[in-house]
Amino acid sequence: MDTVAIHGHTLNFLKPVIMGVINVTPDSFFDGGAYFDASRAIDAGFEMMNLGAHILDIGGESTRPGSTSVDTEEELRRVIPVIHALSDAGFPVSIDTMKSTVARIALEAGAFMVNDVSGGNFDPEIISVADDFGAGFVVGHMRGLPENMQSTINFKDVITEVAEELALTVQKCKVAGIPTSRIFVDPGIGFGKTALQSALLTGSGRIISERCGCHVLIGPSNKSFIGKISGAEVTDRLPGTISSCIMGWISGAKIFRVHDVTAVKQAFDIAEEIYPAYKLCLE
Repeated sequence: MDTVAIHGHTLNFLKPVIMGVINVTPDSFFDGGAYFDASRAIDAGFEMMNLGAHILDIGGESTRPGSTSVDTEEELRRVIPVIHALSDAGFPVSIDTMKSTVARIALEAGAFMVNDVSGGNFDPEIISVADDFGAGFVVGHMRGLPENMQSTINFKDVITEVAEELALTVQKCKVAGIPTSRIFVDPGIGFGKTALQSALLTGSGRIISERCGCHVLIGPSNKSFIGKISGAEVTDRLPGTISSCIMGWISGAKIFRVHDVTAVKQAFDIAEEIYPAYKLCLE
């Protein structure tokens, strides 16, 4: 489907959909807690939307490799004021959580989408919560949990295996009542993958989409695979982020979860104008 309507928000997949990242945490791998204060997180959300973001992804628990979980009450304390303020302003807000209780309260507060990096494996009830609210649901791919996922890197054919495992979870979502139009799949770049595996998955959108029957979201923004391939420190990975997003888009991904909305939007604006000539070169 070229357009999908969820809770009054329409996503147009004829163009790249930019999801701005707002980590309301003290230990984000990239921003280091820049938005841990609710007022700063809210201001960041307004700024990202003004700069061209289509979705705001709000998270209150770090999922970087080796991170430890926070309790439900603390996660809610961090995210709910931000979700209220941004959704009340009419913005499409996604809740980045693995917990069904957090998802439910976030949806009650105005979120329209649940982004679960575990794909419902951490808390299977989260799938039913998304269905109950008619929300969008992002099925992330991750073997294990953030604290141990880097010990599960044992793929023989990473694209095929990730596509098959995502397809199984998509089927669970469909059985629970969520239509494929509201299911999005994320191959989990950097979540229990080597740098090469993450790079391959970045360019696997069309394969995964065809296997799962859903649109694909990727989150390459400033990830460690960019640093391992290029040698760039985490604060210097914007060029790698942009190239990953452009190649991901050409390869079939539709939603791009990023920290720097301005730079990625500009890159997409230019790429969209070049793309028709690129297609002619393939003929």
